[in-house]
Amino acid sequence: MGFGGRGSIRLGRVFGVPVYVSPTWFIVAAVITIGFEPIVARSFPDLGAGTYAITFAFAVLLYASVFLHEVSHAVTSIRLGIAVRGITLHFLGGHTEIERESPTPGRDLLVSAAGPLVSLAIGGAAYLAALPVDADIPEYLLLVLASANVIVGAFNLLPALPLDGGHMLRAVVWRITGDENRGTVVAARAGQVLAVAVIGVPFLLAGGRPTLFGILWAALVALLLWNGATQALTVARMRARLPELNTSRLARPAVSVSADLPVSEALRQAREAGATSMILVDAAGRPIAVVNESALAALPEERRPWVPISNMAKSLQDGMVLGPGVSGEDLLRAMRRRPSSEYLVLDETGRVYGVLVSADVDSALSAR
Repeated sequence: MGFGGRGSIRLGRVFGVPVYVSPTWFIVAAVITIGFEPIVARSFPDLGAGTYAITFAFAVLLYASVFLHEVSHAVTSIRLGIAVRGITLHFLGGHTEIERESPTPGRDLLVSAAGPLVSLAIGGAAYLAALPVDADIPEYLLLVLASANVIVGAFNLLPALPLDGGHMLRAVVWRITGDENRGTVVAARAGQVLAVAVIGVPFLLAGGRPTLFGILWAALVALLLWNGATQALTVARMRARLPELNTSRLARPAVSVSADLPVSEALRQAREAGATSMILVDAAGRPIAVVNESALAALPEERRPWVPISNMAKSLQDGMVLGPGVSGEDLLRAMRRRPSSEYLVLDETGRVYGVLVSADVDSALSAR
């Protein structure tokens, strides 16, 4: 549930959720078909090139299992009232894109556990289905599919982000401590430890003499685990700073100027007032626009006496005016609803308090 992005091929919808296949799926299907052929050939030496059909069939069955794994995440999310944007199958498995974070640790735990449990159930069902089968090839495929699903389910249960088990660990720590961010940090650190450990797996399995394919595959998995865990840490740090995001604290001092003033004169008035931002007002003194600081900085100094400040401003639209106490996630949601480089901040009486610059919010979130 933790890797990959939306691909370009849309297959349709399941339970109202769009399903996509990344072009990278075809790469891994080819790798499985070719890479595992020597193993199959040892079990079926008389098939010749027909062994490739077996490995390709295994690739399809494996990704059908991965699809059911992701569908279980999606269905559980929907049943718990959390919208799902889509399911994508890609080269390392699948990814279920959920609309928002689970509001409670209990729901987070249920959504995360659904996928691995389905994988283990498929593994058990495939093994039981193989018991009465006498035909060699179907029996072989069912047993290999059973083993693969047990491995996938068990691996995903490891308590390390971005794996499902990492989300489960995050939910448990969140439930015990009451701190969602602490849960994320613990599970993400575990993910980084697991990423390092994965590199040694092919050496351990091969008695210290792994194949090049094994080393490359382990390195790729380790890299993605590390990146996923590190990204989770970054998000946790950002969420920890959310209380610091406040329009009153981040708003820059602003001065009101007439729209027909030359840029040079508007800048002079701003300097005299000790302001770093400017608001354009109409004849009645009502705010009508916010000066875009990027456009202002790009204007050559020699042109400033001849260009009206209104050319550097963006008219106020719905969503570009904020109150003095908007903070945290409420502030981020307001900015997402109306993306802009600047916002007008008014005080409790409706007078101009200052200008909130999006770049200042970004800096506050990313500060170390």
